[in-house]
Amino acid sequence: MSIPVSPPLPVVAVHGVGHHVPRTPVDDVRATQILYWTRHITDGLGLEPNRLDLDFAYYAPFLNTGPTAQGAADPDTLDDPLARELLTAWLKELGAPEPVAMGTLTSPLRHTAAWVAEKFSLDGRLTQLFIRLFFREVATYLCTDDGPARLSACEEVAACIARHRPRVVIAHSLGTVVTYEALHAHPELQVELLLTLGSPLALPHAVFHRLVPRPGGPADGSRPPFGLRPPGVARWVNIADPGDPVAIPPRLARAFTGIALDLTDSIHATYGFHHAKNYLSCAATAATLSPYLDL
Repeated sequence: MSIPVSPPLPVVAVHGVGHHVPRTPVDDVRATQILYWTRHITDGLGLEPNRLDLDFAYYAPFLNTGPTAQGAADPDTLDDPLARELLTAWLKELGAPEPVAMGTLTSPLRHTAAWVAEKFSLDGRLTQLFIRLFFREVATYLCTDDGPARLSACEEVAACIARHRPRVVIAHSLGTVVTYEALHAHPELQVELLLTLGSPLALPHAVFHRLVPRPGGPADGSRPPFGLRPPGVARWVNIADPGDPVAIPPRLARAFTGIALDLTDSIHATYGFHHAKNYLSCAATAATLSPYLDL
């Protein structure tokens, strides 16, 4: 007698920074990413790709409305004042000395990247590229509570979830922020599991205090503010590599209520600390998803 196989698990994937593919049809980008995310998740689980029914929420075009310099022509500064402010807050949270943190206002970006690269044993050039890309996109998203880029990105994620009706939503990096706000804005969306990977949601004085809805606490200030699990989410699990400088602080439960598990897993050495593919295929992700696949 054959053993019955459960139907494919419906999943929505939400990307982080650096996913804009200019001059490429949206459906083509989504198709490529669906294959990419499905392959890395099922590789980690030791399953065939057909065990997942995955859709991809592609919000990147809303954060990239103009031409972007590439390669050697890239500037060695962050021109956006908010991007510099976010970078300064991040460096302070990483424990950078005052001259490094405050020098972001005037120093070349390569000096900041050199300090981060040395602290985390990373490649300096790749770190500089990542910092410029990450803080540019995060600043574009967070610049105002009701900015068109922010609202459009949230609505794109919410629409994908409403259309696909997933049991599981997996969000990476900046995508965890977009997903958190999208699910709060649409409490009618019901999700069995929200899995956040490499999330900067709790980064103080940068991301956390700019979230919509704002994290709250007692009016008397007797305890710090806390964010809340989105109302339609039954279970929230967070995974962070302890060496991932984007997931600062790595344990979201220090700043959010309703998190079932706050896990750490070493996903990769050197510059792979924040790559989505390494989070998707790591042991902690496989263990988290296994019950939803009847494994």
